[in-house]
Amino acid sequence: MTGMAQDILAAKILIVDDQSANVVLLERLLAEAGYTHVSSTLDPRAVTALHTAEAFDLILLDLQMPGMDGFEVMAGLKRNPNDPYLPVIVLTAQPGHKLRALQAGAKDFISKPFDLLEVKTRIHNMLEVRLLYEAVAQHNVMLEQWVEERTAELRESEARFRSLTELASDWYWEQNESGDFTHVSGPVQQMLGLRVTDFLGSGSCDEDTGWVESERRALQAAIASRQPFLDFAFHRRHSDGTTEQFRVSGEPMFDKACRYIGYRGIGSQVRAGSVVAPVSA
Repeated sequence: MTGMAQDILAAKILIVDDQSANVVLLERLLAEAGYTHVSSTLDPRAVTALHTAEAFDLILLDLQMPGMDGFEVMAGLKRNPNDPYLPVIVLTAQPGHKLRALQAGAKDFISKPFDLLEVKTRIHNMLEVRLLYEAVAQHNVMLEQWVEERTAELRESEARFRSLTELASDWYWEQNESGDFTHVSGPVQQMLGLRVTDFLGSGSCDEDTGWVESERRALQAAIASRQPFLDFAFHRRHSDGTTEQFRVSGEPMFDKACRYIGYRGIGSQVRAGSVVAPVSA
């Protein structure tokens, strides 16, 4: 016997009918078919409380009962927020009640007088669908939990990466999709001797800042085209003939929907104070 077949026979079933003869017949039929968890009640007013306590996989519900009919029972069951799936097969001798019962939330119906083969087939099929529904719901819960855990791990990993890059580099920067700087760390002003916007922004090229303009334009072009770059060589020349050399790395950032949200990068000083050959502008 397969796992699904075992689960079907172990399903919890509730029979609701005010006629004890019908209850006995269904109990005997289900026992002979191998079902092991079958309960019953003659009181329709007890169904909601029983289902809340036991969480039945299937309720076989008679529609015509004194005091409270099957439609009222289903209305009560639908108010249970913990079980949006109504596991009900209605039992009826009135053909006109079938469509109304399905509209009220019943999943299937069994006609009276009972055709025993039809009863067993409809119960088996209904339980198979019910168990598959529960399996999908459990899978979705596990998937949501996995996504939340992975998201938390990625956020923690990104925070560690940022901390390590900031420690391993002289400075770190982030820009938004408009090019505005949103995060800068490290002694940028002291190291570069100018504002961050002058270094990577579109400031005036007339001022003699010492940066090699062709290199700055190449770096700006890489960022504008959203291209990653690694160890981009960058130089700054001083009036005394010395040159500072830097290595700059950067990459574009995207959100979960793959929408571009900005750029981030790191820079570190390679050497300073040495006299080098002139760098072409």
